[in-house]
Amino acid sequence: MAKQQEYGKYGEELAVQHLMALGYTLLQRNWRYGHLEVDIIARDGDVLLFIEVKSRSTTAFGHPADFVDLQKQRFLLEAADAYLAASLFDGEIRFDIVSVYLDSKLIEHIKDAFWSDF
Repeated sequence: MAKQQEYGKYGEELAVQHLMALGYTLLQRNWRYGHLEVDIIARDGDVLLFIEVKSRSTTAFGHPADFVDLQKQRFLLEAADAYLAASLFDGEIRFDIVSVYLDSKLIEHIKDAFWSDF
């Protein structure tokens, strides 16, 4: 496995531990729809969460959340639409980003990181 994939997998595991410590209910990991993927689908009470995890070993090229650009947001929205159609969920949803700083194991959780306004 490539080093970048190992970092991503480890960062995702740290993110899951963080979310579970907050009392979230984990529903899916790496949920796929065609070529699209949602890292984590979870529940925070009655709210359905679509969570993108970004891990970095250094901030030399930017902070992890900086890498969730408009294109990535569009992909997440498209995947979320597919998940909602398949699950028939009809409640509040939220898009979060969990940034994992691997060098310090710091977790930054950005709730309501973006909305479906495009």
